Amino acid sequence: MLPDDLPADIKDRAARVKLAVFDVDGVLTDGKLVYAADGHESKAFHVHDGLGFRRLLANGIEVAVITARMSRIVTERMAELGVAHVYQDQKDKRACLAQLLQALQLAPEQVAYTGDDLPDLAPMQGIGLAIAVANAHPWVRERAHWRTRHAGGDGAAREVCDLLLAAQGKVASELAAFLR
Repeated sequence: MLPDDLPADIKDRAARVKLAVFDVDGVLTDGKLVYAADGHESKAFHVHDGLGFRRLLANGIEVAVITARMSRIVTERMAELGVAHVYQDQKDKRACLAQLLQALQLAPEQVAYTGDDLPDLAPMQGIGLAIAVANAHPWVRERAHWRTRHAGGDGAAREVCDLLLAAQGKVASELAAFLR
């Protein structure tokens, strides 16, 4: 279901999306970096976000993550979800996105990008749907087309997935798949 207060232009933008791109830290996680005494990093991912990614992929919407950090945990989680487009250690997220668009033969208008902080501003420019999570930095929130109601790491990515599926008329088929 689309929120009742969703502006028509956001519905239109979401209906055109063929690639949903997400930052990791602060979007798929709560942004906290947790290190064990031995230096190993841990992250927590919301299970709802994972199902959202799987449902996008099942409905023909590509999913990608672009992050400035490198993490084995991200590699493992995205592989588990079937996300093929995983770009880590990306200092220039905009250039990475441009290369991905070229490889997938997509136009910028067919992309949704979800971010939370300043490194996400460049790839959010000139695309179809720029999204900020609820707890994004204010400079990012004010430059996004749309903001989630959930915070990063707390189901915000699932909210984006549900928006895209609803705007593309996939809710009935999604519910039917789980009600059999």
